[in-house]
Amino acid sequence: MRNVKASVIQCDEIWSFTYAKQKNVAAAKEAPEGAGDTWTWTALDSDSKLIVSYMVGGRDSEYAIEFMDDLRDRLANRVQLTTDGHKAYLEAVEGAFGGDVDYAQLIKIYGGPTGSKGHEKKYSLAECTGIKKRAVEGNPDKTLISTSHVERQNLTMRMHMRRFTRLTNGFSKKVENHMHAVALHFMYYNYCRIHQTLKVTPAMASGLTDRLWDVADLVALVDANEPAPKKRGPYKKRQPTISN
Repeated sequence: MRNVKASVIQCDEIWSFTYAKQKNVAAAKEAPEGAGDTWTWTALDSDSKLIVSYMVGGRDSEYAIEFMDDLRDRLANRVQLTTDGHKAYLEAVEGAFGGDVDYAQLIKIYGGPTGSKGHEKKYSLAECTGIKKRAVEGNPDKTLISTSHVERQNLTMRMHMRRFTRLTNGFSKKVENHMHAVALHFMYYNYCRIHQTLKVTPAMASGLTDRLWDVADLVALVDANEPAPKKRGPYKKRQPTISN
């Protein structure tokens, strides 16, 4: 995914967890490395709905810097970039793009949860009571400052990957497996899944390919990147053992 031509990029982070929720990791027995909160960073082209870049990891400034550096390396031109109000983006965008970006943040203001009591209140989303658009770098078009498309992508991820479903036992047990599942999802989403509005795949809409891929193409890519199998040595018969 290189030299992507885009005009408007929206970024967001979506939460999940590996092995156990963060508050339960300390009490878990033999918790593997990477257990706890697992965030997936996504950068979406608003026009083609292409996922240009993604990253699985934490939500601190170190991951934000790595994510923005990766996004910059995949773009072919200057873009308008919108993120949420996460402070880690500020340093990351400045370090990756410098002044060669029109960057704005969309800050949402939340009230209380929409549920009234019990589990309904515990698991319901907080009500969004307002938004604030803040230009950070360059000259972003205020009418294009939005994260609606990338937030809709969050729903696609939760619907397509059982590991992201809330209140389930289908969560990832190892972070490596989680990363592989996310990689397969985005390859399928970009190249194999026809977007309902665009009537083509995001990769076709962005000009990365001129045909519809299928799962066999993804399998062929995996096989092509696997190391060649080693030549097997001669078969040695084992002598049977007799025990009393």
